[in-house]
Amino acid sequence: MSASATGELADLVRAGWRVIALETFEEDRALGQLERAAKQCERGLLVWSLASGLRAPASDAPAAAREHPGAGSLDAGLRAVAGETRPLLVALLDAQRVLADPLAVRRIRDLLPLFAERRQTLVLVGPVVELPLELLREVGRVSLPLPGAGELQALFLKVAEQARLAPGADDALAAAVRAALGLTSSEAIRVFRRACRSAGGLNQAAVEDIVREKRRALRRTPALSFHEDDAGMAQVGGLSELKRWLVERQRAFGDEARAFGLPEPRGLLLLGVQGCGKSLCAKAVAREWQLPLLRLDVAALFAGGIQSPEASLREAVQVAESLAPAVLWIDEIEKGFRAADADAAASRVFGSFLTWLSEKRVPVFVVATANDVAGLPPELLRRGRFDELFFVDLPSASERAEILAIHLRRRGRDPSHYRLDELAQASERLTGAELEQAVAAGLYTAFAGSRELEEEDLANALQETVPIYDTYEERIKELRDWARTRARPASVDGRVAELFAGPRSSR
Repeated sequence: MSASATGELADLVRAGWRVIALETFEEDRALGQLERAAKQCERGLLVWSLASGLRAPASDAPAAAREHPGAGSLDAGLRAVAGETRPLLVALLDAQRVLADPLAVRRIRDLLPLFAERRQTLVLVGPVVELPLELLREVGRVSLPLPGAGELQALFLKVAEQARLAPGADDALAAAVRAALGLTSSEAIRVFRRACRSAGGLNQAAVEDIVREKRRALRRTPALSFHEDDAGMAQVGGLSELKRWLVERQRAFGDEARAFGLPEPRGLLLLGVQGCGKSLCAKAVAREWQLPLLRLDVAALFAGGIQSPEASLREAVQVAESLAPAVLWIDEIEKGFRAADADAAASRVFGSFLTWLSEKRVPVFVVATANDVAGLPPELLRRGRFDELFFVDLPSASERAEILAIHLRRRGRDPSHYRLDELAQASERLTGAELEQAVAAGLYTAFAGSRELEEEDLANALQETVPIYDTYEERIKELRDWARTRARPASVDGRVAELFAGPRSSR
């Protein structure tokens, strides 16, 4: 049960807030929170909707069959509220739809002194409550988080008892709860009930079904997607300094780390040359740490669907927090901030995102990647948003040999059969992605000739590959110059090369 939301609501009511915005997609759960908060504050609770008017929560079932006082408009509802003299919480449902009425907004302001005198509080309930300018300084805000593990466990036990399902082992229940994290309470109940019926009880098959159903359900969260990748850090070539940094923080999410006095890792920003493994590293972190991996699609935030960008971001953050500890991957984050420079709405969204990065209190490890430093605002780079900023350069000769070995091994070839050191020397200025494509090109050549892959096939493919460096040489040099004093090298080779060779423009 989300006791923290109930307590927060009760605290605002006791502090004298006359209007509160309660943002959530779960209306029924919000009303449950309000009932508990009203009881704590020794007040009654009424509910208003445009269709049904002002009513007690207990009359919810027949509400569709008859109208109560105040139906039809928010102004009519507020006049009905004004006729109530006892201490109350009044929940205004679908607040995001009705606050555009200037007459109603004016009436709310006129009623504020009366609310204070009668110990009444108006609670605006909706997924995203956009407040009119006149009410900005009068409204306290509460966001109802998605249900946590404790709340889901209580719900599942209740459903199992009602359906007379076999309770299953404790570990099966715990697995089902973990699998359902990220869903609303109503979604979780439906998914749990269906999975248990299909599997004949609460067992491993039911848990697997819950995971599948959750993935389908979360497709409705437009900017967020689940990712699963089998590649761990062993599949990432080079980047030894970055790997060492990550290994040091692998155990830092548990209670033992808190008792030791360590803060939870916040995240890192990977800046560097395109195709050098930044995104692969983000996916490998989640695999190595055995944490769920979520990808935040910045472009989808502004795609223009049913929800506003603000609502899409808030929902994505809620899902990520409900799954914590988790890894949140944001690819090419600079593109979103570049859009924010030209659009006021985008600017607000990214302002909210930056605030969340700084103030988040849940273990969501954010891994952001960027190819172009010119699109990154200074406020993103300051300490507190991320734990560290790493620069990922073109791979060194030893790293290129390691990358070639990884891709040969993945395709069923023994790397020791090829002179990788010579091939690595011949592939200077190629990125990791270009090395992978060269291995694939060599295999195509060998397959077309109905023979095994030969070293000459790889050498020809590497020679024919046009490096991205040749196209973007000036931009890459500028990126290196910027990162030299502002970012930490992701590879120990890069640090050594810089000490002995000076500027890295020749790499």
